[in-house]
Amino acid sequence: MGKRILTVIFLMQLALPAAHPKDIKGKITDGTGTPLPSAAVVLSEDRTVYAIADNEGDYLLELPENISSGTLVFKMAGFLSKEVDLSEAFSGRLDVSMEEDLMNLETVVVTGTRTPRLLKNTPILTRVIMKEDIERVDALNIGDLLEAEIPGIEFSYAMDQQVTLNMQGFGGNSVLFLIDGERLAGETLDNIDYNRLNLDNVERVEIIKGAASSLYGSNAVGGVVNIISKGATEPWSVNLNARYGAHNEQRYGGSAGFNINNRLNSLTSVQYTSIDSYDMRNDGDYTTFYGGYNYSIKERLEYEPVKGLRLIGRAGYFFRERNMQEDARDRYRDFSGGLKGMWDISSKSRLELSYGFDQYDKSDYLPAYGSDVRNYSNVQHVVRGIFSHTFAGRYTLTVGGDYMRDYLMSYQFEGNGYHLQHSADAFAQAELNFNDHWNLTGGIRYDFFSQKRLSHLSPKLSLMYKFGGWAFRGSYSGGFRAPTLKEMYMSFDMAGIFYIYGNPDLSPESSHNVSVSAEYTWKYVSASVSGFYNWVDNRITTVWNEDLNGMMYTNMSPMQVRGVDVSVSARFPFGLGARLAYTFTDEAVRPGEPLLSQTRPHSATVKVEYGKSWKNYGFNIALSGRVLSAVTSEVYTSASDYRDTEKQTCPAYTIWKLTLSQDIWRGISLNLIVDNLFNYVPDYYYSSTPSTTGTAFAAGISVDIDKFFKK
Repeated sequence: MGKRILTVIFLMQLALPAAHPKDIKGKITDGTGTPLPSAAVVLSEDRTVYAIADNEGDYLLELPENISSGTLVFKMAGFLSKEVDLSEAFSGRLDVSMEEDLMNLETVVVTGTRTPRLLKNTPILTRVIMKEDIERVDALNIGDLLEAEIPGIEFSYAMDQQVTLNMQGFGGNSVLFLIDGERLAGETLDNIDYNRLNLDNVERVEIIKGAASSLYGSNAVGGVVNIISKGATEPWSVNLNARYGAHNEQRYGGSAGFNINNRLNSLTSVQYTSIDSYDMRNDGDYTTFYGGYNYSIKERLEYEPVKGLRLIGRAGYFFRERNMQEDARDRYRDFSGGLKGMWDISSKSRLELSYGFDQYDKSDYLPAYGSDVRNYSNVQHVVRGIFSHTFAGRYTLTVGGDYMRDYLMSYQFEGNGYHLQHSADAFAQAELNFNDHWNLTGGIRYDFFSQKRLSHLSPKLSLMYKFGGWAFRGSYSGGFRAPTLKEMYMSFDMAGIFYIYGNPDLSPESSHNVSVSAEYTWKYVSASVSGFYNWVDNRITTVWNEDLNGMMYTNMSPMQVRGVDVSVSARFPFGLGARLAYTFTDEAVRPGEPLLSQTRPHSATVKVEYGKSWKNYGFNIALSGRVLSAVTSEVYTSASDYRDTEKQTCPAYTIWKLTLSQDIWRGISLNLIVDNLFNYVPDYYYSSTPSTTGTAFAAGISVDIDKFFKK
């Protein structure tokens, strides 16, 4: 009888689910056994159940009493995520070794959908530049970085040597630049101040080509560049860095941060940059490079009062002075700040609320008189709310809205006056993951602008099919750009030659963008090819007006921009990496239209690198280059008639850079740079040729003081 009872009890135990300890602990390491501080482990069935590894890679995960099965997901930036069944946590312990993510497949991006998605799963083809690549390029600002990494992007000079952007046929007023998803105030000749976008505290840069107005509204006709800031991850950190290069180019910077139990962290960063003016070696549209200096200070503070709720505060100040004349200086200032709250209400719902402020000012400084007269101020206040909910684990609905108060006082308005505009929008997006292979994403956005009571609807539809390492994407998106306050109300005297007048009757620019792509990714290799077609109507430009005897903003006839992007990259565990990217762009403008194409049809970027690390030393040597074809276009020959033009050819050119990055000892890194390796000097300096005077050398050093004290 006793044996029967014992047998029944034994069989009942087999039928019951295996019991698991309440707490699970272990160590998270890389392939060499090195601990991974700040690695995360989360229960996939309930993402509010998670733990963060300490400085030794040790973690302690507290499981609710009702959890007896599930999947643990181990995550760490720069490493492939790893899934482990809860049943493998024998006796309450689970040690995990993670593999390095050499191709950034596990990078979480937000720009394409405004919700966190793994790069390999985003329905919109997104190019990401990670902080490791940013550090190796050692760029001074966002323009240097984008030109080095992305083909089809060219920064050139406009009037008074102001920087202007061309990204596959779209100018600076049609490509939206964001910092952590927030717009930037201020512009000069339709471009933001790219000097503001230094890279001293950047985690990654996300780039999307093509219309994105269904998520971001006006100014996203040609694409979006989103700069994602990094926060403090170590208990304490202090960094000091400097760089010296040609023409007395100097950069000094530093940052200090702390992280208390991953609940409260702060990162403060400062940077100063300067360069002397210098003369070009040959004749050209410009013969002198205007030097100057700038500095900035930024603060990012994050607090998690309870699990799942994060509060992020930011503040910044930027100042720039440009030596355009001996007796006068151009000055630019920016004040920015904001507060954002992100609440994971549950494992399925997320709410984000934010407020942002940005004020960009310009002034003329006269050293002889000590006067500094402000003549331009753009002030923006933005309030935003976004809510997302996932149904049945596969379908996500995102809804949101923005309000912006846009104030502009400008020397380009009559009597140095000002104008004010209010804008509001509402958007919705549905992501349908039918299974592991098919994803359908659709969205629509409604925008309203108080001037002219202008409104616009922007739709989007994308389809993605994944199989193995392949991803096939196709999308349609509508784009639009509302006339700016400057374009509607400008009244500016061009040095006594003629006036430029605004036009309150302007229609908004609109576009239809279609793209298809095929991408293959493996843990060491990635390749993609994509084709795009843009139909753009009512593009805003200036033409000569006989009645006004001056230039006036107007809408032009439809134009087409189409092309192909090809990219192949590889990075292997033994240290070798390579990347080749090519872009073909065809910009079709009707003969006689006032807009003159300056887009180079062919461009490519190339990089080959090799690196290796030992216990106390590591290095990475990289050869990178930009190849741009010639472009023949019409240029104006008359200040009073846009029909008077002549053909001008800007020659092809290539620029190469050799960079040696070295990790000398704990926290000490040294960069040695040879720019313009093959000594390219333009025969004539067109606005779209680089302002190089020959091969240039630079050296940079970075010191992480906190690493001196680590084991």
